[in-house]
Amino acid sequence: MSDAVLQNSRDLITQGSRSFSAASRLFPSRLREDAWMLYAWCRHCDDEVDGQVLGHGAVGLDPALAGAKLEELKARTDAALRGERMDDPVFEAFQRVALRHDVPAREPLALLEGFAMDVDGRAYETLEDLLDYAWHVAGVVGVMMARIMGVREREVLRRAQDLGLAFQLTNIARDVVEDARGGRVYLPGLWLDEAGVPRHQVADLTHRAGVASVTKRLLAVAETYYDSARWGLKDLDMRSAWAIATARRVYRQIGRIVARRGAAAWDSRASVSRPDKLWQVTLAAGTVLGAKTLDHLGPAPERPALWTRV
Repeated sequence: MSDAVLQNSRDLITQGSRSFSAASRLFPSRLREDAWMLYAWCRHCDDEVDGQVLGHGAVGLDPALAGAKLEELKARTDAALRGERMDDPVFEAFQRVALRHDVPAREPLALLEGFAMDVDGRAYETLEDLLDYAWHVAGVVGVMMARIMGVREREVLRRAQDLGLAFQLTNIARDVVEDARGGRVYLPGLWLDEAGVPRHQVADLTHRAGVASVTKRLLAVAETYYDSARWGLKDLDMRSAWAIATARRVYRQIGRIVARRGAAAWDSRASVSRPDKLWQVTLAAGTVLGAKTLDHLGPAPERPALWTRV
């Protein structure tokens, strides 16, 4: 692999996600590089469709332009999956990862279908509607990451999906006001109705208490998926399990900060401090130790009756 491809991928994750970048350092080197390269493609596609840079400053592209960009991304992704020569470091990185780990074409294409939901301005009436979106933009990424780690068993892939769903619900809770200002409301419409929040006024200060109650409800759902994802750790190698457990703890902590702040959750962006991140890394090591020892003393509990696509 050319150094330029790897360096570009490393730069994208370092600048685009401090939480995932920190967690990825715990992976074995080859796996870490593959994670960077998959992230680079995911980040690039999202930025292209949203007209943003590294997840920030979305300008809300004209739907026709965003649709055209999406079609181009699909064509280039298809070409990469067919093994055609790539002249873009992001797509070369994706190609190497996808072909090396036999990632089924339906999975990266599912991610692009999720971006299409944003382009089309899809509304989410129910939690199930929202989970379908979360599967496309995050759950499937969890599954692809698991494949990079050598996972093929359906039950373990399902736990990886659950972690991706939890991450996305946490993202939505953290960014709910910013997203609403940009014209995107992900909170279930029926939940907003029950809380007395007009769907077109989610960003309005007068409705912060109602939005906070709906967001807290969403984060309670995320907790059930974080709990389920915990049972996939025992099937990963030690270092991979530590990296995933760290990401799980850090993102879960973001959600808990949002829930704790209540109506003040969006006065500043919720984030985990460096000392707290280091503490979460330590706690994750304990989680993995338990997963790799005690969890093998008996069968894993049945996965709860949660929404799933895997």
